[in-house]
Amino acid sequence: MRDEHGATVDTPPAAAIDTSPEATIDMESWVCPAPLRDSPNVVMGHGGGGAMSGELIEHLFLPAFGSAADAAMGDSAVVEVGGTRLAFSTDSFVVKPMVFPGGTIGELAVNGTVNDLAVAGATPMVLSTAFILEEGTSLDDLARVAHAVGTAAMAAGVKLVTGDTKVVDSGHGDGIYVNTTGIGVIDPRADIRPQRATEGDAVIVSGDIGVHGIAVMSCREGLEFATSIASDTAPLHGLVAAMIETGADIHALRDPTRGGMAATLNEIAKAAQVGIVLDERSIPVPPEVRDACGLLGLDPMYVANEGKLVAFVPAADAGRVVESMRAHPLGAHAAVIGTCVTDHPGMVVARTALGGTRVVDLPIGEQLPRIC
Repeated sequence: MRDEHGATVDTPPAAAIDTSPEATIDMESWVCPAPLRDSPNVVMGHGGGGAMSGELIEHLFLPAFGSAADAAMGDSAVVEVGGTRLAFSTDSFVVKPMVFPGGTIGELAVNGTVNDLAVAGATPMVLSTAFILEEGTSLDDLARVAHAVGTAAMAAGVKLVTGDTKVVDSGHGDGIYVNTTGIGVIDPRADIRPQRATEGDAVIVSGDIGVHGIAVMSCREGLEFATSIASDTAPLHGLVAAMIETGADIHALRDPTRGGMAATLNEIAKAAQVGIVLDERSIPVPPEVRDACGLLGLDPMYVANEGKLVAFVPAADAGRVVESMRAHPLGAHAAVIGTCVTDHPGMVVARTALGGTRVVDLPIGEQLPRIC
């Protein structure tokens, strides 16, 4: 018998193979390292914010919606009402577990939508909240999440103006899912779109990456690390306002949540048709996140973030933008991590500490599902 390389290998004796009708194969324990992209059914990777999510939108949702859809279909839409530009966004949160170090699904639901509005250059004004509850969920747990929603909304300065509640049968949900939709008023000085990223732009990150994803992962399956890691979920519109106040022409902003920095940078590179070159040594990864990722075999570039943003600004403006960010509590560790180039449009590469170069590709699904 030969293997796939043509080498001769020993064939196991027939007695070693159980072919009896009683023999069973535990199919439930089989796993695939990456979901099949031609699967006829929805898989976890379709919700990971990577290539599979994009394909689902491009090849299923947009054709199904037809002319009713705006082909941009971004994290937030810009609409004009009575001469005022508004940002409009909606998001659903299914994080597991729903309570984790540094927060709950409640804070995520508010801050996630607030931040989608903020990175469009908007001041968030109002939110809707919708809860999908599994029958049997503890009312104490629901009260904790609801209180977190209210506290986060007050901290962000937004009003909760409408909502909905539904209950599904026991075993057909996972405790609490939350949807939030938000509207904000865009600063008239801002024209912030991924398509505006251009050659020569500095790429700036507001602080340490990978913190939220590892915080959530740390309380799954009894996993514990030597140090405590807490989610950095926070509303970013105050930080964005400080950046706009510098007078810099901010080209693009994004909050790198699902799929992490890698997914966000690839989406912007593709939208603007520019190449992005990163200096891997400049990317702020805290030691505890680096150690945890090393233990779990993860790349921090692909781990979800909350309370962080990525900015694309002209190189001439980078200094004052970074200075303004570092003066804000949520941008204290802001750093320039790369630049936009004309080479390899639509592709992100990183220069490593050893002097080599690696491609930072768009993830297929997500390393850590159910993070937000």
